[in-house]
This record gives sequence, C-alpha cells and structure tokens, in this order.
Amino acid sequence: MDYFIIAVAVLAGLVFHWWLFVRIRRWGERDLALSMAGEDPLKRAYMLEKLAEAKSRKVPKAELEGWLHSAANAWAEPGPAEKD
Repeated sequence: MDYFIIAVAVLAGLVFHWWLFVRIRRWGERDLALSMAGEDPLKRAYMLEKLAEAKSRKVPKAELEGWLHSAANAWAEPGPAEKD
C-alpha cells in the first residue's frame, strides 16, 4: 500500500508540473501577442486571432516571435467608417 501511495503522489506531481508548464507557455505566447498590439482593442483581437492561426499552422516556438511580428506589421488601421 505504501508503494501505491508514493506512486500516486509522484504521478500527481508530474501531471501538475506538466499542466503548469503548458499554462505558463500559453500565457507567455499570449502576452507576446498582446504586447505587440499595444492598447488598441481591435489590434489586440487581431493579434489573438493571429496567435490562434500560428498555433493551427504549428509555427515552431523559435519562429513564433518573428511570425507574430510580421503579422503585427501587416495590421491595417481601420478607417473611421470601419470603426463604427
């Protein structure tokens, strides 16, 4: 019974650390995308869409910053008619 308790505790610790690692990585990627957007809520939504697109295209982590940077540079500021 002692080995079972130890195995469950170790397995729970490993799962928790994996979950925490994934969450921190997602927060970092989201923060990177939002930092490139500034305070504009439309650009923030655009950058989050581009982050989702990068994940669906499976852009490698090493290339993600450059990919998001080029997406941020491609952002076209909406005109007055488009904002309403």
